[in-house]
Amino acid sequence: MSQPARPPVCRLLRLAMPVIPLLLLAGYECVLAQVAKGGRIRTDVNLVTVWVNVQDGSGRPVTGLPRDSFSVFDEGKKQEVSVFEAETQQPLDMALMIDTSLSTARELDFEGAAAMRFIHKMLLPQDTLALYTFAEHVDRLTPYTSNSATLEAGVKRMRSGAGTSLYDAVYLSSGELARQQPGRRRVIVLLTDAGETTSRATFEDARRAAVAAETLLYTIVIRPARSDALRDLAGEHALATITDTTGGAMFLADDPSQLDRLFEEIDRELRTQYLLAFYPQPPPPKKSIRHIEVRVAAAPAAGLMRIRNRRIYLTDGGPE
Repeated sequence: MSQPARPPVCRLLRLAMPVIPLLLLAGYECVLAQVAKGGRIRTDVNLVTVWVNVQDGSGRPVTGLPRDSFSVFDEGKKQEVSVFEAETQQPLDMALMIDTSLSTARELDFEGAAAMRFIHKMLLPQDTLALYTFAEHVDRLTPYTSNSATLEAGVKRMRSGAGTSLYDAVYLSSGELARQQPGRRRVIVLLTDAGETTSRATFEDARRAAVAAETLLYTIVIRPARSDALRDLAGEHALATITDTTGGAMFLADDPSQLDRLFEEIDRELRTQYLLAFYPQPPPPKKSIRHIEVRVAAAPAAGLMRIRNRRIYLTDGGPE
């Protein structure tokens, strides 16, 4: 039996900026739906870019590794690293997405204050950030900007709402990041309790959108309690899967007072990334999902290392 068609997710993103009344952005292009049709967002199969974080056993960044410490494999075949940067300075486009559903309402002021401290510390002049909130709808409160006054005004406009459209938030922000200028890193920083109740997008819609946009997802889950019975374990697992696929990281907070420390960890990760890029050989088939593995060889003194990078990329939007 065929399933009824879901309302288009691309109609649910709303703009909420001082000069524009709160409205449904009816003309918003369903960019990521076109990915599934081989449409407008395409991975450049001539050069595949991979951002890599390397940490030691204590979680500290391992920096200063030379190019020949890294090996990259595409579907198990070793590739020649054509581009290498240690501690890349490639600019950032970031979507800071804050869950404002009723389940998180009591922490909203604290989250907003921590978000502003993160913005002031994180943003460099060449970077941009847009502030989003999500409850039943996904609202973009600011444009992509490096202007801290604009972003602070957006934080002051955050309001709680019913429902939690978590998958819509990842889906829509990935689409908007994909529309930013090329040659920049795309990052989503997501602050949530991992609940999901009202999305039109599915888990797979959100995961594929993030992969298609080549977005790094960093997730902070604020747990209402340590007891499994009071946590959304399914939501946490879904977010962990998407986060791992993109090469980002997931952090758990038992109290909002931990947010500043976790935001600092995200900042440190983004400022200590290695940039690798390769031309796939042999050239991959069109409309395929490709799996990437990165290995790092270092001196024995470095000890056990953890390597994090995106796991897959798509060619021509991936399979239909």
